[in-house]
Amino acid sequence: MSETMNIEDYLAQGGVLTAPENVPARYRGELLRLMSSFVDSELAASAGFADAINFAPGIKERIAASLITLEKADHAGRVLAVMGDFGTDTERYQASHDWAARVERKADLGAARRPGDMRLSVFHYPVTDWVDAVVMNILQGLATGVQMTELTRVSYGPLADVFREIEPREAHHAELGLEGLERIAASEEGREAARASVAYWRGRVAEGFGAANSDRFQTLAKFGLRHIPNETLLARWQALADDTLAAFDL
Repeated sequence: MSETMNIEDYLAQGGVLTAPENVPARYRGELLRLMSSFVDSELAASAGFADAINFAPGIKERIAASLITLEKADHAGRVLAVMGDFGTDTERYQASHDWAARVERKADLGAARRPGDMRLSVFHYPVTDWVDAVVMNILQGLATGVQMTELTRVSYGPLADVFREIEPREAHHAELGLEGLERIAASEEGREAARASVAYWRGRVAEGFGAANSDRFQTLAKFGLRHIPNETLLARWQALADDTLAAFDL
């Protein structure tokens, strides 16, 4: 970075920071918030899929749910290690919440976060059975794929590297969900159950994209931590979800 260039200009033009000591205070706060949201969401997702293992109707499905449970916990650990470089007590952080805790099924949280818990609101809702787990995994997996197009481009280089390692494994989780949905949608009974689950989860997953025309997006964009507005990412996900569900007559 040029000695005469403002750091926000440097970051807005695609500049990359590579070490905690080079990070200004406001940027540090926003970066830690972004990482906390990812870590908390992955830990909560892992805890949710741990329960789904016992919903699985067969060995192949149990293996798929076990893999997702394992890898989401691993992804949380990888990003938490980057937080550790900024002084986060990683051991204490892991135990800061009951990651398996869920609200009542009928609750409507909107996009709200719980105090101190940065998981996306969708991960506060319970999964009730195997069909529900598969549908939630697909819809949220497609959302994660869209959001990864942002995360892999963050301006803190070590974190972007971690997200690029994580991206293909998250994509595989969605693929495993599609395999499960293919078997579920083979019967009309399965399709009806899947449609009910889609009706429950679709709006809740959409909340994870945040508000349109967000002032917060403008702040993050100045720091190179965001590039594409929430409403554009949401529209991309909606189109992917429409195409995916239509293929299964859902």
